[in-house]
Amino acid sequence: MTPDLQVRSHPAIDKISPPEAEALLTQARALQRAAQAGATQPLLRGKNLGLLCAAPDGADALLFRRAATELGARVSHVLPSLSETSTAQEVAHTARMLGRLYDALECQGMPPSLVGRIGQAAGVPVYDGIATPEHPTARLADQLEGGTVENRRFVVQASLLSTMG
Repeated sequence: MTPDLQVRSHPAIDKISPPEAEALLTQARALQRAAQAGATQPLLRGKNLGLLCAAPDGADALLFRRAATELGARVSHVLPSLSETSTAQEVAHTARMLGRLYDALECQGMPPSLVGRIGQAAGVPVYDGIATPEHPTARLADQLEGGTVENRRFVVQASLLSTMG
């Protein structure tokens, strides 16, 4: 398990350690081969993920949803109601409630400081835009064979498995 991939704001790729990067690439390659062979396994069956974003039909939200559902997880859209001006109690209460409802949370388009506050109280993995092109894992997709969008899906899946599997 690589908990450092949780609650990351948008640092450069060098913030992922070489062992983390290699482990993610190994897992992503295995997922890529399984998908090409039509043998994708529901490794996240029974897991419920919350997708906190304003636009559930945006490209990043769709990429996250596809990556998770292909592994058997269920993804629910949650319209974010918190902001940087939310009180500490409001953030903590909402994060704890979300942590009881979901096995992990993906936050897209939210300020990194707010995502960090949610991550401290939720008690489950909280991702800061893991399916966005700015996330440090996105550059790992370039090291896989094939198209970039498809590769990003495999890296997102590998990231989810490494922190939730």
